[in-house]
Amino acid sequence: MRPIRALTDGDTMPFRLARPATAALILAAGLAAPTAQAQEFDPASMTPAQREAFGAEIRAYLLDNPEVIMEAVAALEARQADQQSAADSDLVAAHRDALMDDGYSFVGGNPEGDITVVEFSDYRCGYCRRAFPEVEELIASDGNIRFVLKEFPILGEGSVASSRFAIATQLEAGGDAYKQVHDALMVLEQDPTEPVLRRLAETLGLDADAILARMSDPEVERRIRETRALAEQLQINGTPSFVIGDQMLRGYVPLQGMRQIVEDQRDAG
Repeated sequence: MRPIRALTDGDTMPFRLARPATAALILAAGLAAPTAQAQEFDPASMTPAQREAFGAEIRAYLLDNPEVIMEAVAALEARQADQQSAADSDLVAAHRDALMDDGYSFVGGNPEGDITVVEFSDYRCGYCRRAFPEVEELIASDGNIRFVLKEFPILGEGSVASSRFAIATQLEAGGDAYKQVHDALMVLEQDPTEPVLRRLAETLGLDADAILARMSDPEVERRIRETRALAEQLQINGTPSFVIGDQMLRGYVPLQGMRQIVEDQRDAG
Protein backbone atom coordinates (compact mmCIF):
# COMPACT_ATOMS: atom_id res chain seq x y z
CA MET A 1 0.00 0.00 0.00
CA ARG A 2 1.40 3.39 -1.03
CA PRO A 3 1.92 5.78 1.91
CA ILE A 4 -0.41 8.75 2.20
CA ARG A 5 1.64 11.83 1.42
CA ALA A 6 1.53 14.69 3.89
CA LEU A 7 0.48 17.97 2.33
CA THR A 8 2.77 20.98 2.29
CA ASP A 9 2.33 24.72 1.76
CA GLY A 10 3.63 24.25 -1.78
CA ASP A 11 0.48 22.43 -2.92
CA THR A 12 -1.42 24.58 -5.41
CA MET A 13 -4.76 22.67 -5.31
CA PRO A 14 -7.13 22.38 -2.35
CA PHE A 15 -6.72 18.98 -0.73
CA ARG A 16 -9.16 16.52 -2.23
CA LEU A 17 -9.43 12.75 -1.80
CA ALA A 18 -9.44 10.90 -5.10
CA ARG A 19 -12.15 8.45 -3.98
CA PRO A 20 -14.13 7.52 -0.84
CA ALA A 21 -11.92 4.48 -0.29
CA THR A 22 -9.04 6.82 0.48
CA ALA A 23 -11.10 8.56 3.14
CA ALA A 24 -11.94 5.19 4.61
CA LEU A 25 -8.27 4.36 4.67
CA ILE A 26 -7.45 7.53 6.59
CA LEU A 27 -10.37 6.96 8.97
CA ALA A 28 -9.27 3.40 9.59
CA ALA A 29 -5.75 4.61 10.24
CA GLY A 30 -7.09 6.90 12.95
CA LEU A 31 -9.36 4.27 14.55
CA ALA A 32 -7.00 1.35 14.48
CA ALA A 33 -3.59 0.94 16.08
CA PRO A 34 -1.12 3.24 14.25
CA THR A 35 1.04 1.67 11.59
CA ALA A 36 4.28 2.97 10.18
CA GLN A 37 2.49 3.97 6.98
CA ALA A 38 -0.35 5.75 8.75
CA GLN A 39 2.12 7.71 10.83
CA GLU A 40 3.53 9.33 7.65
CA PHE A 41 0.28 11.31 7.38
CA ASP A 42 0.52 14.39 9.60
CA PRO A 43 -2.69 16.49 9.75
CA ALA A 44 -0.79 19.19 11.65
CA SER A 45 1.11 20.02 8.47
CA MET A 46 -2.05 20.99 6.56
CA THR A 47 -3.10 24.55 5.88
CA PRO A 48 -6.50 25.67 7.22
CA ALA A 49 -8.01 25.32 3.74
CA GLN A 50 -6.59 21.84 3.33
CA ARG A 51 -7.84 20.83 6.77
CA GLU A 52 -11.33 22.12 5.97
CA ALA A 53 -11.38 20.17 2.70
CA PHE A 54 -10.10 17.07 4.44
CA GLY A 55 -12.85 17.30 7.07
CA ALA A 56 -15.48 17.79 4.39
CA GLU A 57 -14.34 14.67 2.54
CA ILE A 58 -14.40 12.59 5.74
CA ARG A 59 -17.86 13.91 6.61
CA ALA A 60 -19.19 13.16 3.14
CA TYR A 61 -17.80 9.63 3.27
CA LEU A 62 -19.35 8.93 6.68
CA LEU A 63 -22.73 10.30 5.54
CA ASP A 64 -22.58 8.03 2.49
CA ASN A 65 -21.39 5.07 4.60
CA PRO A 66 -22.84 5.45 8.12
CA GLU A 67 -22.31 1.75 8.80
CA VAL A 68 -18.61 2.55 9.19
CA ILE A 69 -19.42 4.43 12.42
CA MET A 70 -21.34 1.46 13.81
CA GLU A 71 -18.48 -0.86 12.86
CA ALA A 72 -16.03 1.41 14.65
CA VAL A 73 -18.24 1.57 17.76
CA ALA A 74 -18.62 -2.23 17.74
CA ALA A 75 -14.88 -2.67 17.42
CA LEU A 76 -14.28 -0.26 20.31
CA GLU A 77 -16.83 -2.03 22.51
CA ALA A 78 -15.29 -5.41 21.70
CA ARG A 79 -11.83 -4.09 22.55
CA GLN A 80 -13.08 -2.63 25.85
CA ALA A 81 -14.86 -5.89 26.69
CA ASP A 82 -11.65 -7.83 26.07
CA GLN A 83 -9.72 -5.44 28.27
CA GLN A 84 -12.33 -5.71 31.06
CA SER A 85 -12.33 -9.50 30.81
CA ALA A 86 -8.54 -9.62 31.09
CA ALA A 87 -8.60 -7.26 34.08
CA ASP A 88 -11.32 -9.33 35.74
CA SER A 89 -9.33 -12.54 35.22
CA ASP A 90 -6.38 -10.90 36.95
CA LEU A 91 -8.61 -9.89 39.87
CA VAL A 92 -9.97 -13.42 40.18
CA ALA A 93 -6.47 -14.87 40.15
CA ALA A 94 -5.29 -12.42 42.81
CA HIS A 95 -8.18 -13.29 45.16
CA ARG A 96 -8.74 -16.92 44.27
CA ASP A 97 -8.35 -18.31 47.81
CA ALA A 98 -10.85 -15.86 49.31
CA LEU A 99 -13.27 -16.54 46.48
CA MET A 100 -13.09 -20.31 46.35
CA ASP A 101 -12.34 -21.33 49.94
CA ASP A 102 -12.75 -18.63 52.59
CA GLY A 103 -13.59 -21.19 55.27
CA TYR A 104 -17.12 -19.97 56.00
CA SER A 105 -19.17 -19.44 52.82
CA PHE A 106 -21.64 -22.20 52.04
CA VAL A 107 -20.37 -24.77 49.55
CA GLY A 108 -22.99 -26.76 47.66
CA GLY A 109 -23.37 -28.73 44.47
CA ASN A 110 -20.52 -31.21 44.06
CA PRO A 111 -17.77 -30.26 46.55
CA GLU A 112 -15.29 -32.12 44.32
CA GLY A 113 -16.56 -30.57 41.10
CA ASP A 114 -14.15 -29.62 38.34
CA ILE A 115 -15.61 -26.09 37.96
CA THR A 116 -16.36 -23.70 40.83
CA VAL A 117 -19.20 -21.21 40.49
CA VAL A 118 -19.22 -18.38 43.05
CA GLU A 119 -22.27 -16.15 43.45
CA PHE A 120 -22.46 -12.81 45.29
CA SER A 121 -26.15 -12.51 46.11
CA ASP A 122 -28.69 -10.30 47.87
CA TYR A 123 -32.03 -11.79 48.96
CA ARG A 124 -33.93 -8.60 48.07
CA CYS A 125 -32.41 -8.32 44.58
CA GLY A 126 -34.91 -8.96 41.78
CA TYR A 127 -32.30 -10.29 39.36
CA CYS A 128 -30.88 -12.59 42.06
CA ARG A 129 -34.36 -14.00 42.48
CA ARG A 130 -34.67 -14.42 38.74
CA ALA A 131 -31.33 -16.18 38.58
CA PHE A 132 -32.04 -18.42 41.58
CA PRO A 133 -33.97 -21.26 39.85
CA GLU A 134 -31.63 -21.13 36.87
CA VAL A 135 -28.53 -21.47 39.04
CA GLU A 136 -30.21 -24.37 40.83
CA GLU A 137 -30.94 -26.01 37.47
CA LEU A 138 -27.37 -25.42 36.28
CA ILE A 139 -25.93 -27.17 39.34
CA ALA A 140 -28.45 -30.03 39.38
CA SER A 141 -28.26 -30.79 35.66
CA ASP A 142 -24.47 -30.59 35.45
CA GLY A 143 -23.53 -32.65 38.50
CA ASN A 144 -19.90 -31.56 38.47
CA ILE A 145 -20.09 -27.96 39.67
CA ARG A 146 -18.87 -26.79 43.06
CA PHE A 147 -21.09 -23.90 44.14
CA VAL A 148 -20.04 -21.19 46.62
CA LEU A 149 -22.58 -18.71 47.99
CA LYS A 150 -21.43 -15.28 49.15
CA GLU A 151 -23.77 -13.29 51.40
CA PHE A 152 -23.57 -9.78 49.94
CA PRO A 153 -26.43 -7.63 51.35
CA ILE A 154 -26.34 -4.23 49.65
CA LEU A 155 -30.00 -3.26 49.23
CA GLY A 156 -30.90 -1.96 52.64
CA GLU A 157 -31.91 -3.17 56.07
CA GLY A 158 -34.08 -5.99 54.75
CA SER A 159 -31.11 -7.41 52.87
CA VAL A 160 -28.90 -7.22 55.95
CA ALA A 161 -31.53 -8.84 58.18
CA SER A 162 -31.99 -11.69 55.70
CA SER A 163 -28.25 -12.34 55.44
CA ARG A 164 -27.83 -12.19 59.21
CA PHE A 165 -30.63 -14.73 59.61
CA ALA A 166 -29.12 -17.07 57.00
CA ILE A 167 -25.62 -16.90 58.48
CA ALA A 168 -26.99 -17.33 62.01
CA THR A 169 -28.78 -20.46 60.80
CA GLN A 170 -25.53 -21.79 59.37
CA LEU A 171 -23.71 -21.16 62.65
CA GLU A 172 -26.51 -22.64 64.75
CA ALA A 173 -27.74 -25.55 62.63
CA GLY A 174 -25.21 -26.24 59.86
CA GLY A 175 -24.99 -26.12 56.10
CA ASP A 176 -28.11 -28.11 55.21
CA ALA A 177 -30.30 -25.86 57.35
CA TYR A 178 -28.59 -22.82 55.86
CA LYS A 179 -29.45 -23.96 52.33
CA GLN A 180 -33.08 -24.49 53.31
CA VAL A 181 -33.25 -21.00 54.74
CA HIS A 182 -31.41 -19.53 51.75
CA ASP A 183 -33.89 -21.09 49.34
CA ALA A 184 -36.84 -19.89 51.41
CA LEU A 185 -35.49 -16.33 51.64
CA MET A 186 -34.99 -16.19 47.86
CA VAL A 187 -38.74 -16.56 47.35
CA LEU A 188 -39.95 -14.76 50.49
CA GLU A 189 -42.51 -12.10 49.60
CA GLN A 190 -42.89 -10.43 53.02
CA ASP A 191 -40.39 -8.06 54.59
CA PRO A 192 -37.94 -10.04 56.76
CA THR A 193 -39.22 -8.80 60.11
CA GLU A 194 -38.57 -10.80 63.26
CA PRO A 195 -42.06 -12.40 63.28
CA VAL A 196 -41.69 -13.41 59.63
CA LEU A 197 -38.22 -14.89 60.19
CA ARG A 198 -39.43 -16.69 63.31
CA ARG A 199 -42.30 -18.24 61.39
CA LEU A 200 -39.92 -19.26 58.56
CA ALA A 201 -37.58 -21.01 61.01
CA GLU A 202 -40.45 -22.80 62.72
CA THR A 203 -41.88 -23.91 59.37
CA LEU A 204 -38.52 -25.52 58.57
CA GLY A 205 -38.37 -27.20 61.98
CA LEU A 206 -35.51 -25.04 63.24
CA ASP A 207 -34.92 -23.47 66.66
CA ALA A 208 -36.19 -19.97 65.96
CA ASP A 209 -35.16 -18.53 69.33
CA ALA A 210 -31.57 -19.76 69.00
CA ILE A 211 -31.21 -18.51 65.42
CA LEU A 212 -32.71 -15.08 66.13
CA ALA A 213 -30.40 -14.69 69.14
CA ARG A 214 -27.43 -15.71 67.01
CA MET A 215 -28.08 -12.93 64.50
CA SER A 216 -26.17 -10.51 66.76
CA ASP A 217 -23.15 -12.83 67.01
CA PRO A 218 -19.94 -10.93 66.07
CA GLU A 219 -19.07 -13.81 63.72
CA VAL A 220 -22.12 -12.94 61.62
CA GLU A 221 -20.93 -9.35 61.25
CA ARG A 222 -17.37 -10.50 60.49
CA ARG A 223 -18.49 -12.67 57.60
CA ILE A 224 -20.60 -9.95 56.05
CA ARG A 225 -17.80 -7.42 56.50
CA GLU A 226 -15.17 -9.66 54.93
CA THR A 227 -17.38 -10.51 51.97
CA ARG A 228 -18.02 -6.82 51.37
CA ALA A 229 -14.28 -6.14 51.50
CA LEU A 230 -13.66 -8.92 48.99
CA ALA A 231 -16.35 -7.53 46.68
CA GLU A 232 -14.73 -4.10 46.87
CA GLN A 233 -11.35 -5.57 45.93
CA LEU A 234 -13.00 -7.31 42.98
CA GLN A 235 -14.78 -4.08 41.99
CA ILE A 236 -18.15 -5.77 42.45
CA ASN A 237 -20.88 -3.28 43.28
CA GLY A 238 -24.03 -5.07 42.14
CA THR A 239 -25.87 -8.35 42.44
CA PRO A 240 -25.96 -10.97 41.23
CA SER A 241 -22.28 -11.24 40.37
CA PHE A 242 -20.66 -14.54 39.50
CA VAL A 243 -17.22 -16.03 39.15
CA ILE A 244 -17.14 -19.14 36.96
CA GLY A 245 -13.67 -20.63 36.79
CA ASP A 246 -11.52 -17.61 36.06
CA GLN A 247 -14.28 -15.53 34.43
CA MET A 248 -16.29 -12.87 36.20
CA LEU A 249 -19.90 -12.13 35.26
CA ARG A 250 -21.20 -8.80 36.47
CA GLY A 251 -24.96 -9.26 36.41
CA TYR A 252 -27.68 -11.71 35.53
CA VAL A 253 -26.87 -14.28 32.85
CA PRO A 254 -29.57 -16.67 31.55
CA LEU A 255 -29.16 -20.40 32.13
CA GLN A 256 -27.96 -21.21 28.62
CA GLY A 257 -25.32 -18.51 28.83
CA MET A 258 -24.01 -19.90 32.13
CA ARG A 259 -23.93 -23.40 30.65
CA GLN A 260 -21.87 -22.14 27.72
CA ILE A 261 -19.41 -20.39 30.03
CA VAL A 262 -19.03 -23.54 32.15
CA GLU A 263 -18.35 -25.53 28.97
CA ASP A 264 -15.83 -22.96 27.75
CA GLN A 265 -14.03 -23.04 31.12
CA ARG A 266 -13.82 -26.82 30.99
CA ASP A 267 -12.44 -26.71 27.44
CA ALA A 268 -9.87 -24.09 28.46
CA GLY A 269 -8.81 -26.16 31.48
